[in-house]
Amino acid sequence: MQATSVLSSPAKAIHELVGAHARELSSKLQAHRLQLYPPAAAKTLRRFSSSEAAKLIGVNDGYLRKLSLEGKGPSVEIGAHGRRFYTLEDIQGLRAYLDASGKADRRYRPSRVGSEHLQVISVVNFKGGSGKTTTAAHLAQYLALHGYRVLAIDLDPQASLSSLHGVQPEFDIHENQTLYGAIRYDDGRCDLRRIIRKTYFPNLDLVPANLELVEFEHETPKALEKNKQDMFFTRMDAALSSVADDYDVVIVDCPPQLGFLTMSALCAATAVLVTVHPQMLDVMSMCQFLIMTSDLLKIVAGAGGNMGYDWLRYLVTRYEPGDGPQNQMVSFMRSMFGEHVLNYPMLKSTAISDAGITKQTLYEVTRDQFTRSTYDRAMEALDSVNGEIEGLIKAAWGRS
Repeated sequence: MQATSVLSSPAKAIHELVGAHARELSSKLQAHRLQLYPPAAAKTLRRFSSSEAAKLIGVNDGYLRKLSLEGKGPSVEIGAHGRRFYTLEDIQGLRAYLDASGKADRRYRPSRVGSEHLQVISVVNFKGGSGKTTTAAHLAQYLALHGYRVLAIDLDPQASLSSLHGVQPEFDIHENQTLYGAIRYDDGRCDLRRIIRKTYFPNLDLVPANLELVEFEHETPKALEKNKQDMFFTRMDAALSSVADDYDVVIVDCPPQLGFLTMSALCAATAVLVTVHPQMLDVMSMCQFLIMTSDLLKIVAGAGGNMGYDWLRYLVTRYEPGDGPQNQMVSFMRSMFGEHVLNYPMLKSTAISDAGITKQTLYEVTRDQFTRSTYDRAMEALDSVNGEIEGLIKAAWGRS
């Protein structure tokens, strides 16, 4: 029997084929989403054990038990065998109780005060697959869990950060509901407050993304040609200034290319976190990114852009301690960049990958879904990385 040639059927033009694939994939993803989260449902955050709650607040588990038995602070769920379970709202309530009861301590209520300025951390890399979005999501959630008021901005048109937080770009986001709505050049521009969404994480708000963001890349050259005074790099900073009093930290997940969106994020940032996978090709790509970034930021600085940063750090991601070439690459980076490389790397983890399949982070899943060693190893690495970044934030505020 003669095989059927692919040429025997009419060939589709590439734009038709890609469009058909996109529609089919979007339909399947929507069906998968509806299976996980029916139309009337929304993502919710799990409850935390008493030991987890105590660790987040910075007190002893026995002290939380004492407060519960004495009826002090918020009422919490009591499960089998007297086990206590806390929502993040309960944990926030306990922080407020401890602060109001004369035990005022920055570890309970860490929000910035007085002259402490808004921290805007742009997470960047020129190359996809470096763990940029995973890093941004876990950092934003870690800070929210520890009592900071956090705004996460998804600046990547692929919208992975938005999807992780239960927002599907094709169906949930409409015109002027991304950051583009607050930084566009025409009369359609709106206030950033209208775009910000609450998430299922108390203390964590989101500016979602979709393909609308690409419009900023198209419109900026036209705007620069028409009006030399309407500089693109001031627009994001101006939008953030309108909500600065509402937040302690802004986490920006940048797109994996050095366009006008990324440049805007770098100009609005007070700190920059560069994710690096310790492989030769990735480090070579990062080298090109740094060269291009330096050249472009020099031009922006010459045009009046503010290039003052509190800190810049490189985070080694997807690190495998038993991999000899990776260890050599990490040593190479530390010898060149010194203290600018974070002390703690983010380990490659099946726990984080498996959680991502259901659009969750490791902070959203429970320990019993994995082997204890796998979960504990990944959680220790996450907390170490994010704790080190939290230390940099505090140092920028002048705290010891």
